[in-house]
Amino acid sequence: MAPRANWKGFLKVAQVSCPVALYTAASTSERIAFHTLNRATGHRVLRRFVDSDTGKPVDREEQVKGYEVGSGEYIVLDPDEVSAAVPDSDKTLTVSTFISCGDIDDVYFDKPYYLAPTGRHAEEAYALIREGMRKKKVAALAQTVLFRRVRTVLIRAHRVGLIATTLNFDYEVRSAKDAFDSVPDMKIKGEMLELAEHIIKTKSGKFNPREFDDRYEAALADVVKAKIEGRKIEVRKPPRPDKVVDLMAALRESAGISGKKTASTKTKSKASSGKAKAAPARRKAS
Repeated sequence: MAPRANWKGFLKVAQVSCPVALYTAASTSERIAFHTLNRATGHRVLRRFVDSDTGKPVDREEQVKGYEVGSGEYIVLDPDEVSAAVPDSDKTLTVSTFISCGDIDDVYFDKPYYLAPTGRHAEEAYALIREGMRKKKVAALAQTVLFRRVRTVLIRAHRVGLIATTLNFDYEVRSAKDAFDSVPDMKIKGEMLELAEHIIKTKSGKFNPREFDDRYEAALADVVKAKIEGRKIEVRKPPRPDKVVDLMAALRESAGISGKKTASTKTKSKASSGKAKAAPARRKAS
């Protein structure tokens, strides 16, 4: 069954255009979902809006949008007035500029979508745009109206297709300074840095998403299954806090190196003539 498109329109680069569709690339629909129940009756609980002052339910047709201008003071906006703010859409994803693939900070990435051609007549123009971007190693910045807002989208070549990632607005991205202001600018060098480099080198690999499991989701599925089968669910004890260890000792332990000498080929042995390099003392496999 073909996936349902979130949006359909045209991808346009200068005078070249082709009909395309956006499909959700990442979804949480497969996660286990719960309903809220009345413990006494087992019936589902319905959510209702009530007046914060009178406590009486407010029907949907009586609900309006309000913007708070002061404590307890609101200006009311009718649905037609809210709709007036929605920009007109020509259903065209217009590329404004091409940039290097690494030019955008990842914190601006919002949600990924697959951008695919709609119909065989669009395939040639689609392939031309994709291969041109791949050849020049660039990404495209484009804008269109998505989900009631003008959104900026980053488009990149991906295998035989294109990935379109919506970008966060500048006002939505918080300053990194707020998070890192208290982090000291420490300079690490010598043996400590060499050990860290050695550990990174020995653990280098490639990203494989299949190797990373959602342990919470799997454990939750086991809990639900045990409940259905009437088995007792064991409550897990909280883990013991890790002991504070010496950083150098931890690095040596991680690198499998004992003693004060490291595996660095830059370290020189005092017992040598200055040309021989010190060999690290390695632990024997147990």
